[in-house]
Amino acid sequence: MRRGGAASVAGVPEPPRFRQLLPTCAQRDAAELLEAAFAALTPPAQRPYTLANFIASVDGRAAFEGSSLPLGDAGDRALFFELRERVDAVLVGTGTFASEPYGRLLSRPERRERRRARGLAPEPLTCLVTRSGRIDTGARMLACPQARVVIFSAAEVTLDGVAAQVQVVRCDPEQLTLGAALAALRAEHGVRMLLCEGGPTLFAALLAERLVDELFLTIAPRLSGGGREPAITSGPAAGELLSLRLLWLLERDGYLYARYALSPNGGWCGI
Repeated sequence: MRRGGAASVAGVPEPPRFRQLLPTCAQRDAAELLEAAFAALTPPAQRPYTLANFIASVDGRAAFEGSSLPLGDAGDRALFFELRERVDAVLVGTGTFASEPYGRLLSRPERRERRRARGLAPEPLTCLVTRSGRIDTGARMLACPQARVVIFSAAEVTLDGVAAQVQVVRCDPEQLTLGAALAALRAEHGVRMLLCEGGPTLFAALLAERLVDELFLTIAPRLSGGGREPAITSGPAAGELLSLRLLWLLERDGYLYARYALSPNGGWCGI
């Protein structure tokens, strides 16, 4: 999770401008780019259309000293929150939920008002999937009464003292797959657009089940210089190289912002 604000004029945040390199050359902002992109998307019938959003250093690290925060910039944060404004739910791994500062998904009232104008709930639903039932109950989000959270778990979940609106869905361990969780989000919660914010293990698991439609990847002009921080995927290899199709490429202050579609070849839901 990356936070922060852009420069402001008279107290009103000024949205960052991007230099679009592909497919055309233009000066654009995140809101107009994503408004056009989302208008063209059609969710599958049985699960949400699933986007993943990550940042990585040039040497491939998805975090520095345990957090993605040092890698980000105002452009990355603008895309980050514009994506949150437009999706029905945010999927996050329990490790990322514990290690990153997850509070209210949209703290600014104007963002919630724009969602209402689009016919969406004021804030996205947060979704967690756990086999162990262990959830960080100290997360700031769980202290927020306005937060809506659904937890798919193969074990009992203890949520003493939690103020958020939490629904726990107990599943048989053999039936708890990401595909089953996404199907339930679509059928029971009306989730048409889903955003995965990590972490790398969760993203790899989604790829393994062929559940990702798009990847938004920010490449930060930074080098970690080594270390043990993960890449944007972590865990067993996919067994084959997975093809991506570049939909756009933006640049701002040395940062590159790529939007990829997963190739329709091999069963992916392409555009």
